[in-house]
Amino acid sequence: MSELFVAEDGRPRCRWCGGAPEFVGYHDNEWGFPVDNDQRLFEKICLESFQSGLSWRTILAKRENLRAAFCGFDFFQLVNFDESDVERLLLDKGIIRHRGKIEAVLNNAKRAVEMVEECGSLAGFFWSFEPKTDYPDPQTRTTSEEAKALAKVLKKRGWKFVGPTTAFAFMQAMGLINDHSLQCVTREKAALARRQFAKPELR
Repeated sequence: MSELFVAEDGRPRCRWCGGAPEFVGYHDNEWGFPVDNDQRLFEKICLESFQSGLSWRTILAKRENLRAAFCGFDFFQLVNFDESDVERLLLDKGIIRHRGKIEAVLNNAKRAVEMVEECGSLAGFFWSFEPKTDYPDPQTRTTSEEAKALAKVLKKRGWKFVGPTTAFAFMQAMGLINDHSLQCVTREKAALARRQFAKPELR
């Protein structure tokens, strides 16, 4: 049971839930559940990029501010941002004021629009990297062959701040794999959601 965290309701969850009180709700209702909404997928990969070198607690605390600053991560709107918007965002104390990461969001928005035009959707592209099976020992790795392949393709397409570790965290969070601990109370709930999920296809 050392890999688990027992919350106030007495039920076991993934150990990382014990890191902060707000993690439990995120874990129970979002993390590991399949997503096919392009805007949410883009948001998550941006948030994972922002997390580089920081804690997820910091990002989660600033998530609403980041959504407000980046138009809800609507990449079709973000392609219209320019250098003046970068300078404006660097003054926004409610977000992560890192020039490289801010510029990466705007760059990646352009790449996302290109991907939708080519592939039909971000969802179809990202879900094409879904592993054939879940790993038998959840939460024992920080990347995978599929995440490395995803990061490599994104880099080739011009995306920034999306390495193999970031790609793997994105895949965990968006339900491309079920990485909940085997005895976690949410694992079967996430597994059921995946079984009922209609996997988006590439155009």
